[in-house]
Amino acid sequence: MKMADHYLLGWILASIAGIFALYYIVYLVVQREEEEINRKSLLQARRDSVKTLSAVTDDNNRECRSDADIIIVGAGVAGAALAHTLGKDGRKVHVIERDLTEPDRIVGELLQPGGYLKLVELGLEDCVEEIDAQRVFGYALFMNGKHAQLSYPLEDFNSDVAGRSFHNGRFIQKMREKTSSLPNVRLEQGTVTSLIEEKGIIKGVAYKTKAGDELTAFAPLTIVCDGCFSNLRRSLCNPKVDVPSCFVGLILENCKLPYQYHGHVVLADPSPILFYQISSTEVRCLVDVPGQKVPSISSGEMENYLKNVVAPQIPPEIYDSFVAAVDKGNIRTMPNRSMPASPYPTPGALLMGDAFNMRHPLTGGGMTVALSDIVVLRDLLKPLRDIHDAPTLCSYLESFYTLRKPVASTINTLAGALYKVFSASSDEARNEMRQACFDYLSLGGVFSTGPVSLLSGLNPRPLSLVVHFFAVAIYGVGRLLLPFPSPKRMWIGARLISAASGIIFPIIKAEGVRQMFFPATVPAYYRAPPVECS
Repeated sequence: MKMADHYLLGWILASIAGIFALYYIVYLVVQREEEEINRKSLLQARRDSVKTLSAVTDDNNRECRSDADIIIVGAGVAGAALAHTLGKDGRKVHVIERDLTEPDRIVGELLQPGGYLKLVELGLEDCVEEIDAQRVFGYALFMNGKHAQLSYPLEDFNSDVAGRSFHNGRFIQKMREKTSSLPNVRLEQGTVTSLIEEKGIIKGVAYKTKAGDELTAFAPLTIVCDGCFSNLRRSLCNPKVDVPSCFVGLILENCKLPYQYHGHVVLADPSPILFYQISSTEVRCLVDVPGQKVPSISSGEMENYLKNVVAPQIPPEIYDSFVAAVDKGNIRTMPNRSMPASPYPTPGALLMGDAFNMRHPLTGGGMTVALSDIVVLRDLLKPLRDIHDAPTLCSYLESFYTLRKPVASTINTLAGALYKVFSASSDEARNEMRQACFDYLSLGGVFSTGPVSLLSGLNPRPLSLVVHFFAVAIYGVGRLLLPFPSPKRMWIGARLISAASGIIFPIIKAEGVRQMFFPATVPAYYRAPPVECS
């Protein structure tokens, strides 16, 4: 090789090394800037929602209470179930809930079979009794005049294991009643205004009672479960809340669904429509509207949209009941939120439920994730008799964020991916993916039981999810290329694979690749109970 060639090769290698070095420097700078932004955001959030202990004790108008082991903020599904679980384990629990009257919501009405099994594990299965809850044994899919029945794989379980659908408020009230029956659990109505901090450790909460009195409560551990509208989460995590769509809710009365004891999903344009029984005489209808703005109810725009855009796409057996429900006028809306879990481990505090992690409610997986998280946390706390060493406890509980991943990440990823796949698109490749998904599920056998077992929370395996997701994409490509491929069809097939990757990989990245697929490589996975707390 000539000397000039050596110089040229060296220059090329040096250039490549320089490019990589520049990229690495830029990456570090961007990462540090993001960390600095997150740090400033956390500091601002702490100023907004956290008060120092000295500031609280200087206020002579406050009465202090400190007889609890654990304070729980919120008594929704997560808060009430957690309070009962910890109370049953002998902890003194103080629950503070903003409103103890029966909630009236249009979501949180479907509990998947995997969630029901967690309810049984927590000893709360009787909370779905005497509320006119309905058993759910699977789904029915409708698209372009075709339909497919998808059953939960329940053959290996006893006859009582199934999904449950119900009025959300009735379910919560039953759990609150059962929780408050424990002598060591105190359920109080009040609004928590801030967390109380001393030297970086959360010591308790400041709250206002129903009567307007301002009080404080202290405990070694404060668990924030104040729901999707949480005003405390910003001091404990980096919330990145996305609102991809809104649900428009209706109640259909005395409506007989085509498939009894099944949830019904209509793959409509622009996005899915859900129907499921929530009592013996009522069917919940949820119409998904993409974006954050819905047609106006007061101007009649919503009624027009439901009758002229939505109604023609629903199964004919439901049409009359749907139009009657629209005419009745009790139309409600709610934004659909998605937020990956991104906690700041904070001594003395923990986030749970929708305050901590949310996913699109299309698949009804929220309660399953919350109940599964409670089982994980219960098992972690059970060997600890003393929880007063906040820094050591915080370090130990970091394993919670890894141990919860198989169930949580599977359900979260599936919810986000299915919503995007089930929604109509102007992109021909995306619509091919949608059709491929319907046809794949319609094949039956492992092609339906595999995805449905993931959806139901019975198979919390992220790898199975990825395999089935790309199997749908490959099946879609096969449909395009057979019997004779054309350049156009090959191009659409390539875009279909690209679209599938663009749907699932960002969700997996947000969930955490290492935690999802390689949890055993995370040091906290092996963290044992601290000796000084055992």
